[in-house]
Amino acid sequence: MNKVNITVKKEIKMDGRTNNTGRPVSPKSARQARLAKQAFYANVNDKFQKGNHFKYNNTTYKYQASGDGRDLGCIVDSVTGFYQCNVSYVGRTKVKGFTFVLGKRVNVELDLKTLRFVK
Repeated sequence: MNKVNITVKKEIKMDGRTNNTGRPVSPKSARQARLAKQAFYANVNDKFQKGNHFKYNNTTYKYQASGDGRDLGCIVDSVTGFYQCNVSYVGRTKVKGFTFVLGKRVNVELDLKTLRFVK
């Protein structure tokens, strides 16, 4: 019996593409538009939860997560560090919070799609 040596060569894409089917993709297709929108929502949600600074009504704020894990956290002024409101819900595109002014609860709702994040 003769032994046969087989060498396996793995094809490596030189331009770093992954999950490429090899056919051209139209960026205007409905699927590509949906994927781009999902990537944008994930990006702004990640920026918000990391505590990146964002502008709202010409004031810069940032999100601070609570350390104990019971509550979601709060929004603070990024310049002074003063508390602004509690955060009760962080969704894919919306953040809901509340604060108390003169003994009355005031609900706050931020749309992550329209927030301007500061570098």
